[in-house]
Amino acid sequence: MSPFRLTRTLPEDTTGAALRTDVREGLTASPRTLPPKWFYDARGSELFEEITGLPEYYPTRAEREILRARAGDIAAASGARTLVELGSGSSEKTRYLIDALTTLRTYVPVDVSESALAGAGRALTAERPGLEVHALIADFTARLALPATPGPRLVAFLGGTIGNLLPAERAAFLASVRAMLAPGDALLLGTDLVKDERVLVRAYDDAAGVTAAFNKNVLRVINRELGADFDPDAFDHVAAWDARREWIEMRLRSRAAQTVKIPALELAVDFAAGEELRTEVSAKFRQEGVREELSAAGLDLTRWWTDEEGRFALSLSVAR
Repeated sequence: MSPFRLTRTLPEDTTGAALRTDVREGLTASPRTLPPKWFYDARGSELFEEITGLPEYYPTRAEREILRARAGDIAAASGARTLVELGSGSSEKTRYLIDALTTLRTYVPVDVSESALAGAGRALTAERPGLEVHALIADFTARLALPATPGPRLVAFLGGTIGNLLPAERAAFLASVRAMLAPGDALLLGTDLVKDERVLVRAYDDAAGVTAAFNKNVLRVINRELGADFDPDAFDHVAAWDARREWIEMRLRSRAAQTVKIPALELAVDFAAGEELRTEVSAKFRQEGVREELSAAGLDLTRWWTDEEGRFALSLSVAR
């Protein structure tokens, strides 16, 4: 058996169809919204990598600090022989877990990007000849059918990405994760924590304007893929803290009244001056809230680790 396999579970045009649906539904809704996944074409991914190195953007550093310090504890608590990573990307941070999991036999990275999966998978099998990598081109927000792999399984969902899901979406997602697991299997979940509003807003509105460029990249994606005529310079980047919901919202605010045409959808969208388009929600969490959401999905929180400053948490929960 080859140490690296790549399986496509998404039809070839799934991404294009999903973009068309999301743009049509989001831009005709009130208020207007777009899902954050459309930031991430090649340029968007480059910008996000740049964001993770900015002084204002702490989550990536904080999570890596926890992984460096606690990978051994995670490995001992899970005893995993299969590691499944949702939204794996380059699998860079996952290497801390792979190195610590002495019982690991199979790694299953899941991502929509075939190129990212192929690059990471081939690199890992070259570095670790005893590791089998079975990559899945799939949408982790949909119900997944995992390949047959040895248990126990550890599913990792890192980066605080769960915060991009609205509460009902989080509940559905956690239920779908639980459905992948046998009793005793575990979920390792990264969650950004509630903290001072000024720290949070700076993390999403950096002085260098990189996050603003990242936010506006969604307009360039729509222009390229759907023939739209958005002018990114006609919108301002906005990052705002919603204290009641305890999440950051990223928005694009129209500088003037304008009409945007999207030929592929036969759609014209009128923006009023000052009208905002929400492009991302990034929820922040507290330990008890995480415990309750996991429990509702059939997962019991058993371990909780934070970085030294208490900015970010990794939690381990076990399927019951």
